Amino acid sequence: MWFGSVAGHGPVLYCEKLLLLANFRGTVQHGLPLEIGETVQILEKCEGWYRGFVLKNPNVKGIFPCSYIHLKHAHIKNKGQFETVIPMEESVITEMTVTLRDWGTMWKQLYVKNEGELFHRLWHVMTEILELRRQVLVGHLTNDRMTDIKQHIIARLDWGNEQLGLDLVPRRDFSMVDPDEISVTELYRLMERRHRKREFPLQANMHHLFLQINSLLNCNLAEELYVFFFIYDSREMRPISERFFVRLNKQGVPKSPEKTEKQCTLFVDLGSSDLRKDVYVVAHIFRIGRMVAGEKKSASNTQYRRPFGCTVISLSDLLTADCKDDHLLKVYSCNTESEWYQIHDNIIRKVSSRYSQIGSSTGLAVSLQLLHGNLEQIQKDYMRLFTRNVSITRRLGFSDIIMPGEVRNDLYVTLERGEFEKGGKSVARNVEVTVYLLGGDGQVLKGLVCSGSGELGADEFHSFVLYHSNSPRWSEQIKLTVPPELFRVTHLRFEFRHCSTKEKGEKKLFGYSFVPLMQEDGRTLPDGTHELIVHKCEETANLQDCSRYLKLPFSKASLQPGNNQTMKNSKESFWILSLLCSTKLTQNGEMLDLLKWRTHPDGIMDSLTKLKDIDGSEIVKFLQDTLDTLFAVLDDSPQRYGLKVFDCLVHVINLLQDSKFQHFKPVMDNYIENHFAGALSYRDLIRVLKWYVDRIIDAEHQEQIQQVLKAAEYLFKYIVQSRMLYAAATAAQAEEEFRCSVHELFKSIHLFLSHQSKGISPVTHTQAVFLRSFPTVCCELLKVFSVREVANLARDTLSSLPTNTHTECPLQAVKLQCMAKTVESPLYTNAESRCVLLPVVLHLLRTYLQEQKELVLCANILTSMLSLVHKDPNTDCVVSEEVNVIMDSLSGVLLRTILEVTNRPQPAATSLRLQYQDVTGEFVACLLTLLRQLSDKDYQQLLSRFPSKDELANFLLQLFTVFRILIRPDMFPKDWTVMRLVTNNVIITTVLYLSDTLRNNFLNEKFDFKVWESYFYLSIIFIIQPCLQLEMFPPSKRKKVLEKYGDMRVMIGCEIFSMWQNLGDYKVNLIPSLIGPFLEVTLVPQPDLRNVLIPVFHDMMDSEERRSGNFKQVEAKLIDKLESLMSEGKGDETYKELFNNIIPLFGPYPSLLKKIERETWRESGVSHIATVTRLMERLLDYRDCMKIGEVDGKKIGCTVNLLNFYKTELNKEEMYIRYIHKLYELHLKAQNFTEAAYTLLLYDELLEWTERPLREFLTYPMQSEWQRKECLHLTIIHNFDRGKCWENCIILCRELANQYEAYYDYRNLSKMRLMEASLYDKIMNQQRLEPEFFRIGFYGKKFPFFLRNKEFVCRGNDYERLEAFQQRMLSEFPHAIAMQHANQPDQTILQAEAQYLQIYAVSPVPDNQDVLQRDGVPNNIKSFYKVNHIWRFRYDRPFHKGTKDKENEFKSLWVERTTLSLAQSLPGISRWFEVEKRELVEMSPLENASEVIENKTLQLRTLIAQCQMRQMQNINPLTMCLNGVIDAAVNGGLARYQEAFFAKDYISSHPEDGDKITRLRELMFEQAHILEYGLAVHEKFVPQDMRPLHKKLVDQFHVMRSSLGIQPQEFPAYVRVSPLHFANGSPRTCRTPVPNAISPEGGRIVARRSPLSYPAVNRYSSSSLSSQASNDVSNITGQSESSDEVFNMQPSPSTSSLSSNHSGSHNVTSSAPSSNRDSLPSSSPLPSDKHKHSRENACLSPRDRLCSGMFPSPLDPTQRMMPFQIDTSLPRPEANLPSTETGKNIRSLSPMPTARSPQKTTAPPLTPSPTDCLPVGSLASHSPARSGSYSSGISSLSRCSVSETCGIELPPAEPPLPPVAPLDNPVRRGSKTPPPYSVYERNNPRRATPLPHSLSVPPSADNPNLPTKPQLSRTQRIHSEPRHRLTPRKVSQL
Repeated sequence: MWFGSVAGHGPVLYCEKLLLLANFRGTVQHGLPLEIGETVQILEKCEGWYRGFVLKNPNVKGIFPCSYIHLKHAHIKNKGQFETVIPMEESVITEMTVTLRDWGTMWKQLYVKNEGELFHRLWHVMTEILELRRQVLVGHLTNDRMTDIKQHIIARLDWGNEQLGLDLVPRRDFSMVDPDEISVTELYRLMERRHRKREFPLQANMHHLFLQINSLLNCNLAEELYVFFFIYDSREMRPISERFFVRLNKQGVPKSPEKTEKQCTLFVDLGSSDLRKDVYVVAHIFRIGRMVAGEKKSASNTQYRRPFGCTVISLSDLLTADCKDDHLLKVYSCNTESEWYQIHDNIIRKVSSRYSQIGSSTGLAVSLQLLHGNLEQIQKDYMRLFTRNVSITRRLGFSDIIMPGEVRNDLYVTLERGEFEKGGKSVARNVEVTVYLLGGDGQVLKGLVCSGSGELGADEFHSFVLYHSNSPRWSEQIKLTVPPELFRVTHLRFEFRHCSTKEKGEKKLFGYSFVPLMQEDGRTLPDGTHELIVHKCEETANLQDCSRYLKLPFSKASLQPGNNQTMKNSKESFWILSLLCSTKLTQNGEMLDLLKWRTHPDGIMDSLTKLKDIDGSEIVKFLQDTLDTLFAVLDDSPQRYGLKVFDCLVHVINLLQDSKFQHFKPVMDNYIENHFAGALSYRDLIRVLKWYVDRIIDAEHQEQIQQVLKAAEYLFKYIVQSRMLYAAATAAQAEEEFRCSVHELFKSIHLFLSHQSKGISPVTHTQAVFLRSFPTVCCELLKVFSVREVANLARDTLSSLPTNTHTECPLQAVKLQCMAKTVESPLYTNAESRCVLLPVVLHLLRTYLQEQKELVLCANILTSMLSLVHKDPNTDCVVSEEVNVIMDSLSGVLLRTILEVTNRPQPAATSLRLQYQDVTGEFVACLLTLLRQLSDKDYQQLLSRFPSKDELANFLLQLFTVFRILIRPDMFPKDWTVMRLVTNNVIITTVLYLSDTLRNNFLNEKFDFKVWESYFYLSIIFIIQPCLQLEMFPPSKRKKVLEKYGDMRVMIGCEIFSMWQNLGDYKVNLIPSLIGPFLEVTLVPQPDLRNVLIPVFHDMMDSEERRSGNFKQVEAKLIDKLESLMSEGKGDETYKELFNNIIPLFGPYPSLLKKIERETWRESGVSHIATVTRLMERLLDYRDCMKIGEVDGKKIGCTVNLLNFYKTELNKEEMYIRYIHKLYELHLKAQNFTEAAYTLLLYDELLEWTERPLREFLTYPMQSEWQRKECLHLTIIHNFDRGKCWENCIILCRELANQYEAYYDYRNLSKMRLMEASLYDKIMNQQRLEPEFFRIGFYGKKFPFFLRNKEFVCRGNDYERLEAFQQRMLSEFPHAIAMQHANQPDQTILQAEAQYLQIYAVSPVPDNQDVLQRDGVPNNIKSFYKVNHIWRFRYDRPFHKGTKDKENEFKSLWVERTTLSLAQSLPGISRWFEVEKRELVEMSPLENASEVIENKTLQLRTLIAQCQMRQMQNINPLTMCLNGVIDAAVNGGLARYQEAFFAKDYISSHPEDGDKITRLRELMFEQAHILEYGLAVHEKFVPQDMRPLHKKLVDQFHVMRSSLGIQPQEFPAYVRVSPLHFANGSPRTCRTPVPNAISPEGGRIVARRSPLSYPAVNRYSSSSLSSQASNDVSNITGQSESSDEVFNMQPSPSTSSLSSNHSGSHNVTSSAPSSNRDSLPSSSPLPSDKHKHSRENACLSPRDRLCSGMFPSPLDPTQRMMPFQIDTSLPRPEANLPSTETGKNIRSLSPMPTARSPQKTTAPPLTPSPTDCLPVGSLASHSPARSGSYSSGISSLSRCSVSETCGIELPPAEPPLPPVAPLDNPVRRGSKTPPPYSVYERNNPRRATPLPHSLSVPPSADNPNLPTKPQLSRTQRIHSEPRHRLTPRKVSQL
């Protein structure tokens, strides 16, 4: 289809969703898909089709039908790439459309984020805006209604933007403002006004209380109730409002519930002073019924109003409620009825003796809400309240602010009290008062007596009745709404009746009182208390003719002396309180005399004099009448009364200055314009005014003159209006006379203004008073004079002021206030008058700004001046001239002022802080306005006026500094994006102008470092400021910014690169300081910007290389800054690739790496780039992980990875320590206390026990190195204790104890020893869980760098099993896929763009076998070494090799054993560590069989020992274990092994397995013997009901033994020995010298000793068995303890035949619960591992462990253990040492006291040093003891002494070994690199430290004495040689 092109764009059309018929799918060729609501721009039209594009995606163009859209006209702004289409409609409609689209996206996100409350509120607001938008589009609204709707829309839009964190929109008259069309100062004022209104809304002066009564709860009176509400001021003890009256039925709910006006009221016109604690809402409750509640029915049925209860609530309790709040108010009754009138006072003052609560559940349910603001506005905002005809309860008297036009005529009468006689009765009367309002004819006026709002007026009012009281006090208030014309003839009558309680219930009249409402002189009844006379009357008929009693006196005050008639009744009185609130009537006689002056012309002077004493409210009520009277008197006799009338006029004018009456100013203005008729008054007014001005200087009293000048504004209004009336009436006659009189008046004014007083004088105050009103005087003169003439008058007046005034003179501020009003007046708005006034204003501003005085006023003046300056084509030249004048005068002082103001500390007070912010913002806006108006020519003119380069440089530095201040985030509120963008646009324009100035004036020999550095800093800060990071903006906002301003970052970036290239050889001067800032710029994720600026680093490196031969400085700065910036969230993966040249750079610049490769220093450069890239990888991973809310393994692992990188590759000690503490905090948060302790050890080992002072760092105070290390030790001990790692605590305690002992600090030494003892108790008494270990592999490219394609071993949490661990890992990596097999993944998985997790359980392989295999070591101790300090982990997979024998599958059952070696041991600084090496070994069926039998034997021995020690609550575990071995029903037991491996065919075909077969036979024999002994123990403890099972087991055991061909006499000698025959009850020395063959060591010889003495009854070394064991069980005198099972085998998925022999043993360790690992098939170490001799394991740091290569092969027949006897006097050689036949020198052992050892030996038990018992050359060369880390703290812990012996073949009776020299090369773990966390390797090795004397071995065999303690004091030790560390004993010695 062909489309004809339309010439030009023409009118741009766009679619509106209101008339869009349907979505268009765009299925035709070139079709453009459209959705309802999208806006499209039309390019072409042809035959019912349009061609165009959607505005949100202008790159895609297509066709669509004309019928699918509604067309509207629009216009295009900025045609081209960034053009903007603006529809021709109401701007508020456009804003609603755009805003709702933005809100729609964010509204959905609220649902995703689970912010339900805001989600629903925003939905309602959006719906409301859509409805209002529909009304605006329809257009059928009046102007007032349209204004209201627009105001409502704007309020809703602003609310939504604020809630969603969107930008503040500047508006004027409901329309958005284009910042380009107004000045910056005007924009700032709009923003500031809207911000201030939102943040600090105006405090309303008027408040209103909404009240709704719901019910009286739990009241069982069964009588109707009357409730009267009123507001009560307890401070003044009076009500301040009318009463609100509600009737309740017998159920306690309002009558007529459908009439809401009888349930609700609004107490109006409450002032701010009323909202305080001592103002209350009071409710009086009266019951309507019998006189006495509960009277008999025979009593009178007459209904009386009787007091019931009262309740109160303070208004201050309602101030914080934003909505209607429900309250249940307690109801109290009066204990004494006569005190009812003050019950509310007693409740408020808590005089509890006078009231009591009516029922605990009785309460008055009400709803209350305070409303603030004008009543008219409240009626609009709360329409739901006023649509229900809510009643209005008025304030008593006028409100704080009296509004003109308000009409009230209310008389409030309060029945106070009465004094009555008994009247011949024995008891007091029950008095009821009836009130009538009667007219002049004596008839009752209908409906004018109101008992309260909420009820219609009645004809009469009946008071409540007090029981038996002749002195009743009611305090009841009524309102009389009498029309003003009836006041003169109306009176009130009060009738008093006694209410009888007899059956008839009569109300008998006994007296009356009356009072007229108006006096004879026309004044109404005065406010106040009136004591009325009670006249006797018993018949109602006597009151019919009111003329009879109106002649009588009505009050005691009106009694005439000698009136005997009334004296008879003087004992009875009645008091009332009256208050008139009327805008028509007055009680003031002076006001009446003034208004009626013509009737009494002689008293006019007296009336004028008394006018000043009349209350202001009376004057404003009759304002127009008063003014007419004054001017009438003036016209009547100007010479006689002129001065007096003038003074009265001044008084009336100044009265309107009061805030209470300020709203009457429009009334006076209206009077002047429409009612004032004094055409000749101007002459007298000018005359009297000049008379006052001429006497100012000489007058002693200035008060009256100041009052006159204060009223100058309205005086000139009267003068001007009078002259205009005269000119209109006389055709402008006497014009010259008028001008002369005004000029003469101003001459007098200039004279008194020029008067200069010494100090502060009354004249100075008078000058200030006139200046405050002078600007309004000028505005009035513009009505009768030309603009130029008035401008000259103003200039002369302002110039006449004294220049040098006192610093504290009030004239200082008033001058500027006058200037500010002048600038804001129409006089300055006119361009002609502005030229006259501008020099005066600038001179004054410059003077004050230089002195830094009155900055607030200066800012206001300058802002007002510059608000008129904007680019107008018609006045462009005038504006340019004014801007140049202002810049010449104020540019320098304005910059200095901004710098001064921004450098001041912000005041603490809120009002002062807001003022400070306003001043700063206004000065900034003024500067931006001036710079924005400058053209290129103006800039040249501005810069050319500096005479020298220094002055120009100073100006540029100041300007750059100010610009940096403007870029600060705190310069403007965060939602002022519009203001920030305008500011940035001005800055970039100015910087581009000034770039040429820098090139021309400050290069080559004129190079100025400060100017260039300031320029680059400004440009860099400009780029990185948050408001320009468009990537963070929503798409719509980003589009708007790009359309209006473009990407200003790229613009300034190109300018930076250009300026950098221009520097040439001067780049070197800026390299050190600009590396960090340039790096920060390149981290901004803007590709073009990065392409431009990354090559700058090549220039820096090249310049530094040429200057100093290397670029170490660049490298160090780059790395330091990179860490801080990346931690702030800057940088991304793309940046890393850009930096490393993984992807090519855009643009014309070559890549950074390619440029470096061309240089001679390319190797170091490439290395540097690689290091930076690796650091970025780790920092990016760290930052991404830290974004996660909870602490998980990713955070910890990432932190460990980064920490190691800083240690090993960058050697940044400070960053290393910082990340140590970050990791420590993560562990604490995750409650990984053991890992937290290990982490903190990293810092501890960097410190030494020296007195070197350390600076304050992180949370550490300034202290010595010794003190900080001590603090770290204590913290680490605390964390190890919380992690139940008490063995490590002991070692640290020992080290601290050694330090305390060296300093003779015995107090702390004692505490440390006590702590150590408590730790031993915890080890023995508290349970510890044995964690599971899991191997986890992370495969795929989607994992973070530090996890990607790596495998780890993780230490599980407490009680965490495999399924729980898998679930936890999958929750941490929700996108990962769990692999279901244990095979190694292939390359497909490794390179996949996904995440794969491979998890399975592994078994730990402890290094410390010696502790685990030693007899007598409690399981509580062994359990620690099973799962701590583990380097290796094992995973077994059974499989069949070859043909599987169905009859006996053990023949082909092999085991594939995978051993994983870690880089660091667990536990450590992380719960997981990377696998460093994998070893795969296949175990033959024979080896597997031996291992299975050996594991089962270990399990049996452990259970037997626990049973003997009574650690088992029942014998079932031992029973089941014995039954499983003896009666192996599943797989045949030992017979299957015998059948498989003892057959002749197998032996002949496998001659190489002869030793293994022999070993298997021995294990069978050993197991058979243990079974025999176990049966003997079982027989001892088996309960009676299990005896048959025991007998069966014994019979089957004999059958099994026979089947094995074993006879009791065939047991070897070493097997038949009983283990329970001890010498002297000691478990450590056997009765026979034959070693225990059934111990876990098998045939090994172990010389047993202990450094501490243990009671013999509790410690046994083994549990050997003999064939006679059953006979020996009864002789047991102690209990035996042996090793638990050590290794477990993984489950075999391939076979089920292992269910018996391969089943895992039960965890019977008392210190840990059973685990899943225990229930799995057991896995045992290799036979080679089983017979290896254990080396000692370091408890804290694994770095000094012995090499595994030192273990002798247990399969070597030459090392097979044979039974022999050794001499116990020999010191035990260390583990893993070759025998003395090898010829190796063995180092001597250190002596140790043996007083507590139970052994009787000739040589003491020995504590080896860390390097004892090791062959020469067997220690690693990087020992910390030799590399300089001796005093690091951790090294001493890792070099724990070795104290256990191993089974080494020794000749009998061998003498002690000779001592050897200390070795220089401690052993380190073979083929291990030093872990980065174990110790901080210093570059400078320390001097070798000799072995301490206490660790050396004396040549004699005698017991040595204890080493002497150091004798040096602490001070001496500081200056002596370094103290050698005492090596603590190892935990395994226990």
